[in-house]
Amino acid sequence: MKYIAFAGARRLAFGDLRDVALEAKEFVDRKGESPLLVFDAVTSEPVDFDLRGTREDVLRRLPCVANKERAASEAGGAQPRSPGRPKLGVVAREVTLLPRHWEWLGAQPGGASAALRRLVETARRERASADRLREARESTYRFMSAMAGNEVGFEEAARALFAGARERFEALIQPWPSDVREHLGGLAAAAFSANESSE
Repeated sequence: MKYIAFAGARRLAFGDLRDVALEAKEFVDRKGESPLLVFDAVTSEPVDFDLRGTREDVLRRLPCVANKERAASEAGGAQPRSPGRPKLGVVAREVTLLPRHWEWLGAQPGGASAALRRLVETARRERASADRLREARESTYRFMSAMAGNEVGFEEAARALFAGARERFEALIQPWPSDVREHLGGLAAAAFSANESSE
């Protein structure tokens, strides 16, 4: 996974979480005046990490490092596997359906759970292209909102994004800060190409 950090409208770092966290730590230690924002470079989800302490402290608290340490400690104290079905990563959750739905599911080969899994897999295959388009648009809009929500033409650019109007979108973001525009262009390219392939 790749991450991107911005100090105000200037791109500060791009790369894996460790490298971006260390750049962010250096920026904070230099008393950088601009607000610091870090994003997942693909989904544009904001990323937050604790930059207090030494570089080693920051790295130790990163989610990927903390998860590896937790997994290692759990593996060290793992109980011997008991007989029975192995864990397959199945997650049990409540599903609320009407009685006629339960009747139909119960009559399917393999029962309700198997029928639901088949229905979900079929829907995932059929909707793959529409889901890619939705995810690309959401990622682009998420980043736009965080980094360019106050820029001139923001609302019109958002409308152009969701309308699939690539040329209008690119013209509207042209006056925006170059680092923001560059990253946004990459995100939007995925949204527009997904839109073109789904037509």
